Amino acid sequence: MLLLGTVSLLTDISSESVNAILSVYLVTFLGYSTFAYGVLDSLYQGISALVRLAGGWVADRTRAPKWVAVFGYGLSAVVRVGLVLLSSFAAISTVITLDRLGKGVRTAPRDALITSSSRPENLGRSFGVHRSLDTVGAMLGPLLAFWVLVLVPNGFKTVFVMSLGFAAVGWVVLLLFVPNLRPGRRRRAEPGRAAPAAIVELELAAEPVADKPVPEQAPASRPSLRLLVRRSYLRLCLSATLLGLLSISDSFLYLELQRRDDLAVKYFPLLFVGSNLAYLALAVPLGQLADRIGRIKIFLAGHVLLLLAYLAASGAWTGAVTTVACLLLLGTYYAATDGVLAAVSGQLVPAVVRTSGIATTQTLQALARSGASLMFGLLWASLGAITALRLMTWLLLAAIPVAALLLRGVDRDYVREEAG
Repeated sequence: MLLLGTVSLLTDISSESVNAILSVYLVTFLGYSTFAYGVLDSLYQGISALVRLAGGWVADRTRAPKWVAVFGYGLSAVVRVGLVLLSSFAAISTVITLDRLGKGVRTAPRDALITSSSRPENLGRSFGVHRSLDTVGAMLGPLLAFWVLVLVPNGFKTVFVMSLGFAAVGWVVLLLFVPNLRPGRRRRAEPGRAAPAAIVELELAAEPVADKPVPEQAPASRPSLRLLVRRSYLRLCLSATLLGLLSISDSFLYLELQRRDDLAVKYFPLLFVGSNLAYLALAVPLGQLADRIGRIKIFLAGHVLLLLAYLAASGAWTGAVTTVACLLLLGTYYAATDGVLAAVSGQLVPAVVRTSGIATTQTLQALARSGASLMFGLLWASLGAITALRLMTWLLLAAIPVAALLLRGVDRDYVREEAG
């Protein structure tokens, strides 16, 4: 888990240093419209979704999640050469598309490796630790981009070179040091010793159920996507999709904050640092809280925080206090939802299709966010930033209770499905 966290840390330094400047580079420096950026961000969100399920399925079929992840991380590293050499919108779109293909391939196998290396009762904490390391990288990337722009005015290409170096180092760490743990594999414990956490296959419900043992799921001989057709899991997928459709890209919020407060371009990466700092501080505590009081509750509470972030960005109050509040709310939202959703997904399906289960949820959410970016970019271009944000706020306010009803009792349904 710590090695995977290190890989994610290095890779996120690479990706987030680029992500922290890409929107302002295209919209402010190159002069593209917010709708054009919405198209690019839609590609950024959606392309990975198209291959994420395939990556999870290949990892389950080959029982080699590490090597699927190695391919994904390697692809993302190699295509960053294009950011250094090319500058047109079409070229950048192609590079982003290939980079997101790599991310889509690697994400579910990586999360399956985390699940296999963790004790089930500590799964929320494990994902919290990983996401914390991931977020250290997501915070360092924008900081490094900021210092590059301070030292080298308009030094966007310098940021791209730095991004390539960190991506390459992260890929080497994964290739040489991370073991290929196989979800669903079990060994017989030696007398007097507990089986290693990586091979214990006790399936827990998404939320604690008092005095009700959860049945142990014996792995099937071969993975089958039919094992994902369970009412509890499908309700989770539907809820994640609904909420994802109303989760607009961070960069749009940051662009509005930059425009509203007349923030200099060189300070733009610091907005990413603020939200990532909140994520870093709260990922582990919220993961542990989710293990104790229920992962679904924390997941829904996170979307309430996203709603408040929309209000902070679109409200009448401006200035540093409101901007900081928006960033903290956004970071806390990610801490409450990102790793928690992966933990719930991995525990609502049999171990033999765990990677595919995680990938399916992430795919649906990514496709939904892709649609949200495209829709919001169009709304911004046609209605203006404030009106578009307020419309999304009202829609999210209506969607949260619907998602709560869909997820009500999902843990009990899972137990009944396993028992039946």
